[in-house]
Amino acid sequence: MFDVGLGEMAVLVVLALVIFGDKLPQVAGQAGRMLRQFRQMANSAKADLQEGLGPEFKDFDIADLNPKTFVRKHLLEDDDDFLDGKNNVFDDEPSFATTGGELAYGERPPFDNEAT
Repeated sequence: MFDVGLGEMAVLVVLALVIFGDKLPQVAGQAGRMLRQFRQMANSAKADLQEGLGPEFKDFDIADLNPKTFVRKHLLEDDDDFLDGKNNVFDDEPSFATTGGELAYGERPPFDNEAT
């Protein structure tokens, strides 16, 4: 999440020991309590929001408001086959489009009446 490696974590622990000294357990306990209170406040706010929206929004998730999640859920949800490569987009191409190869000198390229 924060992309902190083992070396950075060791530096942070040493800094915490230097800055807080013997009060480190007390500070860590206060930080833990504060984190727990923030989590409880967020959960209660989420529950209040879901309760206020009513039964028609019982499946509403706050994470759906993130633009990336919204686009992924509503635009790409039905196109899982497309993303896996199982669905061939060019199934309706004319047969001459897939033959490939170069044309001989003087040979005319194929003409598609539907393309014009």
